[in-house]
Amino acid sequence: MEVTGGGHNIAAADRLTFQRRHGIIGKSVEMREVVETIMQVAPTDITVLITGESGTGKEVIAKAIHNASQRSHRRFIPVNCGAIPEGILESELFGHEKGAFTGAVEARKGYFELADGGTIFLDEIGDTPISTQVKLLRVLESGEFMRVGSSEPRHTDVRVIAATNKNLEEEVRARRFRQDLFFRLRSVNLRLPPLRNRRGDIPPLVEVFLAEQNNAGREIMITDDGMNALMRHSWPGNVRELRNVIESVAVLERGNVVDEQTVSKYIHAIEEPLDDRALPVPLGKSSEQAERELIFRMLVGLKSDIQDLHELLEDFRHQRPLSLPVREEQHGDEIHLDGHTLRSLEESLITRTLERFHGNRRLAAEALDISERTLYRKIKDYGL
Repeated sequence: MEVTGGGHNIAAADRLTFQRRHGIIGKSVEMREVVETIMQVAPTDITVLITGESGTGKEVIAKAIHNASQRSHRRFIPVNCGAIPEGILESELFGHEKGAFTGAVEARKGYFELADGGTIFLDEIGDTPISTQVKLLRVLESGEFMRVGSSEPRHTDVRVIAATNKNLEEEVRARRFRQDLFFRLRSVNLRLPPLRNRRGDIPPLVEVFLAEQNNAGREIMITDDGMNALMRHSWPGNVRELRNVIESVAVLERGNVVDEQTVSKYIHAIEEPLDDRALPVPLGKSSEQAERELIFRMLVGLKSDIQDLHELLEDFRHQRPLSLPVREEQHGDEIHLDGHTLRSLEESLITRTLERFHGNRRLAAEALDISERTLYRKIKDYGL
């Protein structure tokens, strides 16, 4: 079942009470639909996938679902899957036994065990490696998991709420995310709208953020043109960016009145261009022609790389033996900078390093802190 909108018969008073209780700010149609969906799914144990741009408040929504559920008296454990190194992610999620790996001096519970009876919030689920996705699917389907270094299945009773700012459909098509896990996660899919699509929510958000600031009784007023400036901004960082701007204004501005000029100082200071990686770039060519040229360039590059590797292997076969002792640096080996270009300096340095190691390019490359392949290319360039 996928639920992405409202249309439910929930009284406005009940919805507003729910929003106040759980700190969900917004009166736009988009947020009303989100809140009504939360009120429907929270009492169940159904898995929820929250999607939306960074800064739209996905963790606030996850906490609201947990706090409005039957599990609210148990733990809510948020886990940022994208912030944990891949090598220890499974240990963090599922725990490990003593001696399972270097440094595992004692057995340790993972987040799924710690959240038993409660809710685990897997943020940035789209960054989870494929190997871990298999084990997440097993937990979701059966509640079973195994600690790292153990063959004993364990069981946990956990509600899973996941979130991502990635397009998981695209990740599935690119084979970076398992399709079965995707279908299992999106039993209910809550899509949070970006702030630019619900600008009517900016004034109440500003009011709350200002009230949260402890300004020693100082009351800050934002003028109409100041508020208009806030509402014109595109807010690529969404609610998080708006909160940061209001906090900066409250702390750094000495006056009580904030107008357009004041607001513009803080907005432009953090303005970032929108991610335009997905925007089309005009090439003046048909897609078929551009694709053919791209493939051709890749094949030419691949041929060149293969040729380089072949020559590198041939050269390796004829390298001088390593048994000769490395020649020590001697007086007069210094390279004087006067009259040299960068190119001639590099040529001299490579020549002397090769002489020092009796022509052995592997040792010379190590001494120069460059790859052997790079050294080989430079030898060809300089005709050494």
